[in-house]
Amino acid sequence: MTRAIGYIRVSTEKQADQGVSLDAQKAKIEAYAMLYDLDMVDYVIETASAKNTNREGLQEALGALTSGRADALIVVKLDRLTRSVVDLGLMVEKYFRKYALLSVGEQIDTRSAGGRLVLNVLASVSEWERETIGERISAAMQYMKAEGMYTGGKPLYGFQVVNGEMLENDGEQAVLALVRKYRAKGLSLRKIAQALADKGFKSRAGKPLHFQAIARMAA
Repeated sequence: MTRAIGYIRVSTEKQADQGVSLDAQKAKIEAYAMLYDLDMVDYVIETASAKNTNREGLQEALGALTSGRADALIVVKLDRLTRSVVDLGLMVEKYFRKYALLSVGEQIDTRSAGGRLVLNVLASVSEWERETIGERISAAMQYMKAEGMYTGGKPLYGFQVVNGEMLENDGEQAVLALVRKYRAKGLSLRKIAQALADKGFKSRAGKPLHFQAIARMAA
């Protein structure tokens, strides 16, 4: 007989979502367990939103699987587990390749080939969604770079971010011009550092420019 742990959740915003109050969920899980001859070893009841999977009750229920206390996790609907397709896909990869996931509402039972197929489709959709998001972000970053817009990180010496746009910093550009001039004359990096210090030029941190920083400027 399959040992199952029931996971029951209501949101913090609504203690009794339509059709998924605590009592209603438990009653549905109990009826499902009787119908399919499941041994309910425990119930985990949680009041929390489904914005992420870092929830005490959910982790307890999943821990029941990995500790060997239960073979399956049962929920009234998949959205009690998570509302994120991405998070569902991650849980499939980490837990439900090995342990069973049972959903009363969607009639998902990964102990069967059909149930595994449905969950694999959901996991594939999750992977597709992650890749699509990545492609969108990459395209947006390329566009921003092409338009001279700031895309995050510390601006290179000689530039500054103004209203989300990467612009030249006149003072730092003057230092870069001097570095190029001194290098063209054959001065060493240490001599250039000394020459800049003599003129009062400093780093963004207000310290004398180190020769290693000057090497990056001259690259």
